[in-house]
Amino acid sequence: MTISTLINSQKGIRLLQGDPSTGVRAITQDSRRVQAGDCFVAVRGVISDGHTYINKALELGAVAIVCDEDFDWKNSGLALDGIVVLQAKDTAVALGLMASAFHGHPAQKAKVIGVTGTNGKTSVTTLLWQCFTSFGHTCGLIGTVENRIGDRVVESTHTTPNAEAVFALLAEMVNEGCTYIFMEVSSHAIHQRRVAGLEFVGAVFTNLTHDHLDYHGTFKNYRDAKKMLFDDLPASAFALTNNDDKNGAFMLQNTKAQQRTYGLKKSSDYKAKIIENALTGLHLMMDGEEVHARLIGSFNAYNLLAVYGVCRELGIEKDMALTAISGIQGAEGRFEYILHKGILGIVDYAHTPDALEQVLETIAKLKQPKAKVITVAGAGGDRDKTKRPLMAAVCAKWSDQLILTSDNPRTENPADILNDMETGLDQAGHIKTLTIEKRETAIKTAVKLARSGDIILVAGKGHEKYQDIMGVKHPFDDKSVLGMCLTELV
Repeated sequence: MTISTLINSQKGIRLLQGDPSTGVRAITQDSRRVQAGDCFVAVRGVISDGHTYINKALELGAVAIVCDEDFDWKNSGLALDGIVVLQAKDTAVALGLMASAFHGHPAQKAKVIGVTGTNGKTSVTTLLWQCFTSFGHTCGLIGTVENRIGDRVVESTHTTPNAEAVFALLAEMVNEGCTYIFMEVSSHAIHQRRVAGLEFVGAVFTNLTHDHLDYHGTFKNYRDAKKMLFDDLPASAFALTNNDDKNGAFMLQNTKAQQRTYGLKKSSDYKAKIIENALTGLHLMMDGEEVHARLIGSFNAYNLLAVYGVCRELGIEKDMALTAISGIQGAEGRFEYILHKGILGIVDYAHTPDALEQVLETIAKLKQPKAKVITVAGAGGDRDKTKRPLMAAVCAKWSDQLILTSDNPRTENPADILNDMETGLDQAGHIKTLTIEKRETAIKTAVKLARSGDIILVAGKGHEKYQDIMGVKHPFDDKSVLGMCLTELV
């Protein structure tokens, strides 16, 4: 594809020198991946500045570079003779626009719906994928647990991939017949403009709670990053937000999209009421009709209501949408449970104070009066440290026995993470808490402490099949370990 085709009618990208008819083999922001004939886009990232790698890209055969307005390319000392030089105010945005053009603007050939929020992104996108697949559509899914192209599973490495990978994946989905694509959109991806150039037909806001302050610095910055997704929506799109979350209305303040709301409490465009919440599932009154769903908990009532709202906004008839909702199942690692000898073991991805509170509050409503709740939880290393004591406090509040353990320590010392968590415990919390660094031993201990009728929650990792320790991913599956320990009970 030629340079002129890549930048044709793209606002904010200027040709500074070179032949616009130059052909480009690929576009990349990773200088290590450059091959002869590529266009290298220099993006200023959180850790490194792509402009410092332009020379390496040229050595590897780049025929074109994209720099930003702050880069003095003429006095850079780089060997740019015969090289196409492009300039953009924001090269991250330029990368998205060019990647979209390079792959034939795939988002214009399918209906792409983005879902953002602290909790619920994976559940909502997975449930939407199930619903629209049941309607007979070939659908794509981009998210934390996995990517899906129809029924084919593609490994997921990030909640939201970088712009090059996003558009390559979208193009693959469109080429294989996907007409609807449901995509988790993280705050990191929005802030880093990884979804720039992607045309959404709709976006969903689930909720906003304490998370990712290690990256965003303040809650305001975190909230504002989420809002950018809605600010960028066109007038033809819909913006569907949780009306019971105080940040729902904020997300809609500057959007040009058609504003829609959902909620269990406040008056909303899409409303539901929980009639019964039991281990057998949710019994809901949704949009004036009774619905039985297999999912458990008020947090899942919100997820189902968001799914219903998207279905209706995309033109699905009410009865068809409600029938689909009654048949769908939860995402892997989201309130998955095992029942053995009267002990209920639950695995959930909850890794924020709010998510833990929602899960544990649901468990409190499900358990028998004299039953104990035993929680196994940790916190991830190299991530927001301020939430660690809050997580421990929430777990202690709702549990009869708390076992603090290692999660994904990454490059941190697990003992330091556990010490951070313990600072959130009051005297009563300390009395009911054990600290067992090895995760498998912690789960085994929880099972040994449990009696018939008790509930064990293993929180934090959910669907993950590994523990990340010093850059090495060691095989570890909470559900498998919990299941094995339960079946070993005499």
